[in-house]
Amino acid sequence: MSRPITLFTGQWADLPFEEVCRLAGEWGYDGLEIACWGDHFEVDRALNEDGYVESRHEILARHGLKVWAVSNHLVGQAVCDDPIDQRHKDILPADIWGDGDPEGVRQRAGQRMADTARAAAKLGVKTVIGFTGSPVWKYVAMFPPVGDDVIEAGYQEFADRWNPILDVYDEVGVRFAHEVHPSEIAYDYWSTVRTLEAIGHREAFGLNWDPSHMVWQDLDPAGFIWDFKDRIYHVDCKDARKRIGNGRNGRLGSHLPWGDPRRGWDFVSTGHGDVPWEDCFRTLNAIGYDGPISIEWEDAGMDRLLGAPNALEFVRSLNFDKPDAAFDSAFSSSKD
Repeated sequence: MSRPITLFTGQWADLPFEEVCRLAGEWGYDGLEIACWGDHFEVDRALNEDGYVESRHEILARHGLKVWAVSNHLVGQAVCDDPIDQRHKDILPADIWGDGDPEGVRQRAGQRMADTARAAAKLGVKTVIGFTGSPVWKYVAMFPPVGDDVIEAGYQEFADRWNPILDVYDEVGVRFAHEVHPSEIAYDYWSTVRTLEAIGHREAFGLNWDPSHMVWQDLDPAGFIWDFKDRIYHVDCKDARKRIGNGRNGRLGSHLPWGDPRRGWDFVSTGHGDVPWEDCFRTLNAIGYDGPISIEWEDAGMDRLLGAPNALEFVRSLNFDKPDAAFDSAFSSSKD
């Protein structure tokens, strides 16, 4: 199969980059979707330190791996979030947090996301995955009532902050793949439509498809691929299971931790949840997606050292080719 299967390193940032590469190589992954935290890929070092980018490639090659994308979710979150608070301090690099002044944090985060495009280009990859943050997620419950003018202003603020960043992506030939995800400017179907409209459907801005965040919102992940076929710039495989049905477990999770059985849904190991995986892969074939398939391991109920290789085996079983031209010709002839 031409599509490489990669491991997203965001959930492995407690381990040194060399160790993650060793594990992924031994398991049989084709490469990594490298996170820009931990010591995995440091944007400032990539831009300013001679030999740093080459050292990443050397480590990857030593373990039989390649890289097609980098991810900077944590910094991207701060570009247009409101409020900016302790949660951001906990996830941001110290130089991006600075003195914690919210507008200063947003400005520094925006500059770092632009620099991430430059660093990705230097690494030789064409896709940066990440979050955008949102000025309007705080209104998701819509009570007390909020006017549409407030929501429109939020989408305009998103566009005003991200368009200059995307200008840099255009300059260096890299695309940004926004992960459709709760707490982001695009978190479901219609907010994705609205986001693309706000950004003027510019080619530098596309989508990272992760079905787990759609399943628990009762969205059709395969239909999402089809409807946004020209914007699927990257694919993450993560599963989710809904636990609704006992009259107690709510869809919003009740502020309970991952893995708590009182939640209405949870992330689970790939293939053991409610994502219609075969339909999704058939739809990826139908739209001609030929980029990496990245496994994002986030199952609080299973050891990752067991789950990550099992997930690879499962995804390989789905990563089948679509019928070739010879089959199409034979099928057409059979109907004559």
